[in-house]
Amino acid sequence: MSRWLPHPAHSLLLLLTWMLLVDTFAFGHWLLGSVLAIVIPLLFKRLLIEHPKGWKPLKLLRFLLLVVGDILVANFHVARLTLGRMKTLRPGFVEVPIELDNELAISVLVSVVSLTPGSLAADLSLDKRTLLVHGLDVPDPQAMIDEIKQRYEAPLKEIFPCSPT
Repeated sequence: MSRWLPHPAHSLLLLLTWMLLVDTFAFGHWLLGSVLAIVIPLLFKRLLIEHPKGWKPLKLLRFLLLVVGDILVANFHVARLTLGRMKTLRPGFVEVPIELDNELAISVLVSVVSLTPGSLAADLSLDKRTLLVHGLDVPDPQAMIDEIKQRYEAPLKEIFPCSPT
């Protein structure tokens, strides 16, 4: 089964997306959608990151709610900063040490940092141990590092278990 459906959840999502796009439940569209839902993940399975065993989806949901809340708050904060005096902004780059060793967790961390207004993940070191983050207003670089590690990295460590080293 895993040979034909390497990512069953992705296949189901593709089928549902196809059916919503074509806006009909005709048999031909179900058939074409099913073929696409099987073929596309097979073609791209080498590019997709595997979900680790033992990950915690309920904690991931709680984490996603935290991120959505942070994005909303950051939007207002950035609006206030940019509508205020631009001369008071202190943009800067900060190197955040990363303790995550799971590729999916690192990808989620980089995405979350980039999605949050006012910050952007600019680079990930080759050894995947340091994330270079650009901040719109960075009065205290260590406070920014601590916030990323506590709000985002720590929950990701719980959600995606680290491999034993």
